[in-house]
Amino acid sequence: MIASVRGQVTAVAPDGAVVEVGGVGVLVHCTPGTLATLRVGEEARLATSLVVREESLTLYGFATDDERAIFEMLQTASGVGPKVALAMLAVHTPNALRVAVAAADVKALTRVPGVGPKGAQRIIVDLKDKLGTPEEAVSAALNGRPAVPAWRDQVHSGLVGLGYSAKDADEAVAAVAPQADAAVAEGRVPQVATLLKAALRVLSVR
Repeated sequence: MIASVRGQVTAVAPDGAVVEVGGVGVLVHCTPGTLATLRVGEEARLATSLVVREESLTLYGFATDDERAIFEMLQTASGVGPKVALAMLAVHTPNALRVAVAAADVKALTRVPGVGPKGAQRIIVDLKDKLGTPEEAVSAALNGRPAVPAWRDQVHSGLVGLGYSAKDADEAVAAVAPQADAAVAEGRVPQVATLLKAALRVLSVR
């Protein structure tokens, strides 16, 4: 198993990054939150999980060991593959997922693309008492702080990481804000990956 990679970041895209390790460019699929911490030309260390399929070897990368552990644990639930597990971590932090499962919060889990009510219920049953204690998330909730980072910061950081200026990133974030506000008004969590792609489209036509 490849437990981690460390090296210079040579490319960052909306769904992954390339890290040069020993002269080899390694493609690592990441959440938008993790991608927002990466900068082309700078060294990075990612905790990784290698998913082996008959036709492919896919490496997934995370900013912390905890995210990787949750990613792997999520896949032990019925119907959850690596893509869904990554989507869950794109929408919720590890502690937010701990809280959702511990509280049997089906609504929170169905905010993840690809997870319906029945799937959420299976996840709750399969992972109950397996994800650890959500102490940090509970503390954040009690203090009135959101458990999930603001989408604005993640999209902005992602654009800057892709080489855009802070000014361009500000304008693109402002352009996609109505899309995020509409999602909130409908009771949904703004999808950072979707907003990042929309922001890139805005910048591409300028």
